[in-house]
Amino acid sequence: MKIAILGTAWPYRGGLAVYNERLARQFATEGEDVTVYTFTLQYPSFLFPGKTQYSTEPEPEDLKIVRSLNSVNPFSWIRTGRIIRDLEPDILVIKFWLPFMGPAFGMVARIARRNGKTRVVSILDNIIPHEHRPGDRLLGRYFTRSVDGFIAMSESVLEDLGQFDTVKPRIFCRHPLYDNFGPKTSREESLRFLGLDEGMRYMLFFGLIRDYKGLDLLLKAYADSRFRDLNVRLIVAGEFYSGSEKYLELEKELGLEGLVVWKSDFVPDSEVRYCFGAADIIVQPYKSATQSGVTQIAYHFEKPMLVTDVGGLAETVPDGKVGYVVCPEAGAIADALIDFFENRRQEQFDEGIIQEKKRYAWSNMTRSVRKAAE
Repeated sequence: MKIAILGTAWPYRGGLAVYNERLARQFATEGEDVTVYTFTLQYPSFLFPGKTQYSTEPEPEDLKIVRSLNSVNPFSWIRTGRIIRDLEPDILVIKFWLPFMGPAFGMVARIARRNGKTRVVSILDNIIPHEHRPGDRLLGRYFTRSVDGFIAMSESVLEDLGQFDTVKPRIFCRHPLYDNFGPKTSREESLRFLGLDEGMRYMLFFGLIRDYKGLDLLLKAYADSRFRDLNVRLIVAGEFYSGSEKYLELEKELGLEGLVVWKSDFVPDSEVRYCFGAADIIVQPYKSATQSGVTQIAYHFEKPMLVTDVGGLAETVPDGKVGYVVCPEAGAIADALIDFFENRRQEQFDEGIIQEKKRYAWSNMTRSVRKAAE
């Protein structure tokens, strides 16, 4: 089969690029002819909250990546649609995460389908965004009308899809394992790389820092005095996308200065393993969510997790088996983390993590894509 994937890929960075590139590799492993079509411009600079959109990693040598789509230039939408139409792929896969991309993706999909052969399948991160803006539903509806079948990676997104479409094929397939960040590294090697004290134990908040991810809740939880007796430090590894001032001010108000390890730059793919290797537990104190790629990185590195009971997070982190599911409240987060460190729950969760991670094979996703395209 010919497979086209439309979305973020190198030279752009981040979880979307990691996902699309890993999906392309899985299709290629299964013998398919895969081409990834990515952006010449993903976001205008004034709309991008981070320091840079671009990866510092070398270009992947095993992938065919074509830069063709400008998210704000309709002429590029038409051109990209025609390129894919003429390629005549059996399936065009579009990972959808933001209504802003709806017009570009929707136009490309409409043109590509005109060849009478290509089926369009969308893998949905969200269909209703975490941070709402005027026109979101209109843009989402325009996009969904251009798609032949959908894959949702959480039950909550599958339910949200019902507000836009109730007829087309839809499949629930959990977010696959992020297994492309290299092998596990030892705690000692990771701590040396990060310059951290081997006498401490560490919690990790990982990923782009946005308000809905609840870092403020975690800081308030970490202010619990019980942590001081356990020699526990908090690592915050990720770039601020919603302003650092309020978090740094909260750190000061809570008396946490010197106790939080700030790694507040975007973490390159080649360094992700050290962040997870240093951590005893991964904390996702989200206020809202659908699913999270951070969970799938944690599974790859076989790390216990704490998640809040929002969106689809609890679906992928069985409470008491691989970690904790708690309400999004500072006291509940603190109590669970204290229990983890005080009662040394690591070994209790290890076997559950190894068993649970088997559910997240990439072959499940490629199988679901083919089924949604039928």
